Amino acid sequence: MWTSTPNQSLVTEVVGLPPGRAVDLACGEGRNAIWLAQQGWRVTGVDFSPVGLAKAQRLAELWDVEVTWVESAVQEWVPRPDGFDLVAVLYLQLPQPERSVALEVAASAVAPGGTLLVVAHDHDNLTRGFGGPPSADVLYATTDVTDVAEAAGLEVERAEQVIRVVETDSGPREAIDTLVRAKRPA
Repeated sequence: MWTSTPNQSLVTEVVGLPPGRAVDLACGEGRNAIWLAQQGWRVTGVDFSPVGLAKAQRLAELWDVEVTWVESAVQEWVPRPDGFDLVAVLYLQLPQPERSVALEVAASAVAPGGTLLVVAHDHDNLTRGFGGPPSADVLYATTDVTDVAEAAGLEVERAEQVIRVVETDSGPREAIDTLVRAKRPA
């Protein structure tokens, strides 16, 4: 497991939202889905990896929380018709055009009054930040997300690069992320 603590941007952006139905797309080993469940959200975690989902299930049992796990690639997943109050997409690393398809699926899953939160390795991280994928093909710019969100009828509340501090053996380093938060009108 990479880490069992939730993503710091997820915590910051979700802390004021009333718990409801949430989906963590590309949930990996489930750390963010489990944290959301601990906060009172009814959570679905979606990932293409059965190995990651098995680890997520074991972690959910360890923390005594219930999460519905779904094995599916994000771009092929079919959301529930009534949507989710929170759709979280954190560090989904897909090249185009698969990334746009996955973001369209995510945006379509946002219920009226619900929130879409996308956090990803920013393109500038390749040259100015620490860690992340070495391939520019899977890195984001805010417009990658805002264009899809707006086309789906979402109102962008925040779209910017954010600095994430990464602890390393040689001390703290800074990574650059894309962060987009959008809301579907009620």
